[in-house]
Amino acid sequence: MNPLDGNAMAGDLRELFTVDVTAARYTCAGCGHAEAVGALVLWGQDMGRVGRCPHCEDVVLRVVNAPDRVFLDLHGSVRLELPLAGS
Repeated sequence: MNPLDGNAMAGDLRELFTVDVTAARYTCAGCGHAEAVGALVLWGQDMGRVGRCPHCEDVVLRVVNAPDRVFLDLHGSVRLELPLAGS
């Protein structure tokens, strides 16, 4: 097997991030609760947003907008299930 670098995932990632991520399902790393991202309890700040699990209140994701990029931290999520177009 010849390992590839992360660029080999470009097509897969492009397809995933063209969907409405609020419809994606997360699984909380803290309590295992699974629900749509749109159901997270949102804490908004000027520097970024924090989405907390409505079940245990642990931080599931963080989004920070910078002038030239967006930072997405999913440390509090075991996984993020994204629906594909047409499904």
